[in-house]
Amino acid sequence: MLVLAMVWHRRGQSVTLALLALLAVASAVAAPAYLIAADRAVAAGQIATAATGELSLTVRAVQDAMTGDGPGDDFADLGGTLIALPGFTYYYSAETPTVGLEKTDRDPTRLVFRQDACSHVRIVAGRCLFGEGDVLLGERTADRLGLAPGAAITLASAVPDNSGGVPRFVPAGEPKTLTVAGIYTPRSPGETYWGRHGYFVTSLGFAGEPVLTTSMTLPAMDVVRTEMAIDGIAAPGALDVDRLDRLRAELRRLDASAAELDQTLQIDTDIPRLLDRIDEGRAGAALLVPVLAVPLVLLACFSIHLTVGYGAEGRQSELAVVALRGARWWSRWWLATGESLVAVLAGALAGCLAGQLLITAVVAFRFPGVGPAADWSSLRYAPIATLIALLAAVAAQRRQLTRPVAGLLRRIPGPGAGRVPYAEAVLLVLAVVAGAQLVLSGGSLTGVGLFAPAFTLLILALLASRTVLPVIGRIAAGALRRGRLGPALAGLQLTRRPGASRLFALLAAAAAVAGYAGCAVDTAVQGRDAQARLSAGAERVLTVQPVSGRQLLDAVRAADPAGTWAMAVTQLPGGGLAVDSTRLAAVAYGPFPTLDQIRPSVVEPVTVTGPELAIDVTSDSDRLRLSVLVSSSAGEASVDVGELRRGWQTYRQRPEVCRAGCRITGVEIGGSGRARVTGRVIIHSLGDRWLASERGTLSAAPEGVTVRADVNPAYAEVVRLRPAGVPDPLPIAYAGEVPVAITGLAEQPIPVAAVATLPVVPSLGRHAYVADLSYAGLLAAGTKRAQQPQVWLNAAAPADAQARLAAHGLTVVDDTGASAIRDRLDRQGPALSLGFYLLAAVLATLLGTGALVLTVAVDRGRRAEDLVAMRVQGLRRGVAGQATFWTYPVLVSAAVLVGMLVGLAGWWATGWALPLAGVHPPDLPLPGRPRAGVLLWWGGGILAPYLLAAVLGGRDLQRRL
Repeated sequence: MLVLAMVWHRRGQSVTLALLALLAVASAVAAPAYLIAADRAVAAGQIATAATGELSLTVRAVQDAMTGDGPGDDFADLGGTLIALPGFTYYYSAETPTVGLEKTDRDPTRLVFRQDACSHVRIVAGRCLFGEGDVLLGERTADRLGLAPGAAITLASAVPDNSGGVPRFVPAGEPKTLTVAGIYTPRSPGETYWGRHGYFVTSLGFAGEPVLTTSMTLPAMDVVRTEMAIDGIAAPGALDVDRLDRLRAELRRLDASAAELDQTLQIDTDIPRLLDRIDEGRAGAALLVPVLAVPLVLLACFSIHLTVGYGAEGRQSELAVVALRGARWWSRWWLATGESLVAVLAGALAGCLAGQLLITAVVAFRFPGVGPAADWSSLRYAPIATLIALLAAVAAQRRQLTRPVAGLLRRIPGPGAGRVPYAEAVLLVLAVVAGAQLVLSGGSLTGVGLFAPAFTLLILALLASRTVLPVIGRIAAGALRRGRLGPALAGLQLTRRPGASRLFALLAAAAAVAGYAGCAVDTAVQGRDAQARLSAGAERVLTVQPVSGRQLLDAVRAADPAGTWAMAVTQLPGGGLAVDSTRLAAVAYGPFPTLDQIRPSVVEPVTVTGPELAIDVTSDSDRLRLSVLVSSSAGEASVDVGELRRGWQTYRQRPEVCRAGCRITGVEIGGSGRARVTGRVIIHSLGDRWLASERGTLSAAPEGVTVRADVNPAYAEVVRLRPAGVPDPLPIAYAGEVPVAITGLAEQPIPVAAVATLPVVPSLGRHAYVADLSYAGLLAAGTKRAQQPQVWLNAAAPADAQARLAAHGLTVVDDTGASAIRDRLDRQGPALSLGFYLLAAVLATLLGTGALVLTVAVDRGRRAEDLVAMRVQGLRRGVAGQATFWTYPVLVSAAVLVGMLVGLAGWWATGWALPLAGVHPPDLPLPGRPRAGVLLWWGGGILAPYLLAAVLGGRDLQRRL
C-alpha cells in the first residue's frame, strides 16, 4: 500500500514513466506488426502492378492434321483438369494460319476463335458472331481492304514454305468462303483477357488484328494446323495475399503432373516470377525494419533507465530515511524500486495493445485496403522488451540501493563517482564487433551485424555527451568571468547536475535515431527516383509497333516539329541505343552526351521530291546490276533498277515509299551470272558526296560519281555506297567497355569512335553505348526494321501526344516510363518498409520528449531551492530568469545538433549496407547520401517538440520563483 501511495503522490512522474515503458513495449510490438502489414502490402502492390503474363496461366497444344500429333478433341477437358486453380476464370481459344485475305503471302491471317470475344470487343459496324462461317474483321483491316459487313471472304489453311529462299505461306487445305458479320475494335488491346497471344501486334506494317470467328467454323474448315490454348485469368481475389502460399503449392503440383497427363501440353505462366518478386520484397522489408527497431527499443530502455535514475536521485532523502531506520534489505529494495516497477509494468501491459493499435492506425492510412492482419506473433518480443525495461529500471537505482546514508544525503556526486564508464566500454566493444562483422560480411544484415547501426548510434551519442558538456562548462565559466551571470548559471546547471550528461546523451541518441531514419528515407527516395529515371530514360516511354528507323524519326518529328517534348529512340545490336540526338537535352533524363559529341556534322542525303525515282547512269558493262536504298515516313525499300545497259541510260522506278517523296540512303552495285564482273559505273544524278565499300573504288568527276566495281555474283559480292556526310567511324558515347565495332546493323561491322564516356546509359545500364539515330539509319543495311522502336516523352508532353503520334502512323503498344516505374518501386518492399522508419523517428522523438518532461518535473524542485537561495543572497530577478529559462532550450538545441551529426556519422558507417533498392539492387549509380536541405527540415521537426517542452518547463520554473 505504501508503494501505491508513493505512485499516487508522484502520479505525474509515474504516468510519464509508464508512457515511456508503453513506448518501449509498443516499439517492440510495432516492428513485427508493421512487418506483417508490410508483407501484405508488398504482395498487394506487386499484384496490382503485375504484367498480364504474371496474372495468367496458359496451357498450349498444337493439333497437326497431317501427322496426327496433338491431344485431339480432349484438349479442353484435359487442359481444364490440369489447371483447375481456384479463383481463376478460364477461356478456350483456337487459331490457325490462313491465306487469301491479304495480297501478300509473307504473313498469314490469323483465324481465331476466342471464347466470349464479343464481350471484349466493340462492334463498330454490323453485328457480332452467331453461327458457322461468321467472322469479325478488325477496323483497320476492313478499312485497308475496303470490306464491310455482309462481304464474303475466302480463307484457306496455310503452312510455311521456305523452298524459294524467301519465307512465305502457301495454302494447304480447301478454301472456305466466310461472311463478314461485323467490324470490331478491341475495347482494350492490353486487357488481361487477351492473354499472352499477341493478337494485336503489328507485323511488317499490316494491322495486327486477328479475324475472329465462332467455335463451329474451325472444325468445318480443312485445317492443317490448329494452335489451341486455355488461358486461366486470375479473377479479383484469386491472388489475394492470404492465398499466395496455396497458389505456389498448386503451381508445383502443375509442374509435377503436366508430363504425366500429356507430353504435348505446354504450361506457360509468369506467376512464379511474380511470387519471387513478392518474396524478394518481403525479404528486403524483413532486413530493413529490424535495423531501426533495435535502436528504438534500446533507446526506450535507455530513457527508462535515465528517468528512473533521475527520479531516484530526487528521492534520495526518502531512501536515506528508510536506510536510517534500519529497514531490512528486501523492504528497502521494494520501497526503492516498487514505485518505478509498478509504473513500468503498467506501461508495458498497455504497450502490448498500444503497439498493435498504433500499427493498425498507421496501416489504415499507409496501406488502405490491405489490413494489418493482426497476429499474436507481433507480441513475441513484448516480454523481452518488458523484461529489459524492468531491468533498466532496477539498474538505474542500484546506487540508491547500495549507498550508505551519507551518500544518499549528498546533493552532488562524491569524488571519483562515475570515473569508470563500464556501460560505455561494453557498448563500444559491441559496436566494434558488430561493425566488423558488417564489413567483413559485405553488408550482410545477419547475426551481430544487424545490431551495428544501433550500437554505433548509441555509442557515438554517449561519447558525444562526454565531449560536448565539458565544452559547455568551459563556455559557462568564461561567461562567469566576464560577469554574464544568466548564461553562466544556465551552463553550470547543465554541467554540474548529476544526470545532465545522461539526459544529453539520451536526447542526442533519440535525435540520432530519428536523424538516421531521415537519412535512410531521403536516400531511398532519391534512389527510387534515380532508378526510375535511369531505368526508363524519360518521364514517359511509348513502345510502338514495328517500323523502320526512318519512319519512326520522321513521324516523331512531324508530331513534334518544335522538338520540345518527343524523341525517337531504338535499340542497336550489342546493347546500344540510337536516339534523335537533336532532342536529347529537351526530352531525356541524363546522363547523356552533348549533341556535338555524337553528331559532329549534319547529314544532307539526296532527296527525291517525286513519286518517281529517276537515275542517270553510264556503264561500260552489261553485267552489272544497280539497286537504290530509299526511305521515307512510309517505310524503307530496296529499289532494284535492274541490269545496266552500256552507255548513258535513265532508269525510272515508282517505289511505294516515294509516293510523297523520299531520300536515297544507299546504292548497291552487284553483278549477274556466276563469273567475276569488273566495270565502271558513272552515276550522274546523285551528287558527289558518297563513300564506297572495299569492293569498289570511288572517284569524283565533273560528269558524276565514278565507281569501279570488282564483284563476284557467285558469292553475292556487291559494292555499297553510303552518304559521305555520315562520320566514319561512327561516333558513340559509351558506358563500361567501349565496343570495337557494331555488328548486325549492316552487312559488315561498323567501326566506332568513342567520343564520350558515361557512368550509365539510361534504360540499358552500365554496359551500353549511344549513337545518333540518323547516322545509324544511314549506315544500316537494306530495309531492316528498328529494334524495339520507342518514343520518349518529357513531362511537358501534351495530353493528346499518343493521338498525335497515331496520326503520323505510329501505333502505341505499351505505355510506361519513369512515372510508372516509380509507382512500382513505391509499392515494393524497401519503400514500404521505410514507413516504419518514419514511425521510428516519431517514437524516438516522443521518447526524448517524455524523458525531458520527466527530468524537468523531477529537477524543478531542487533548482527552485538553489535559485531561491541565490535570490536571498542578492541575485537579480532578470539574471535568475535567464538561468531558469535558457537552461533546457540550450541543452536540447545542442543535443539535437549533436544527434543529427551522430545520425549522419552512423549513416556513413553503416547505411551503405541497407538494402534500400532491394536485396538484389540494379546495377545503376544510385545516390548514397541524403540531401542537406532535407536534413535541415528534418532536424527542425525533431527540435520543435523538444523546444516546446523545454520552454514550458522553464516558464513553469520561473512562475515557481
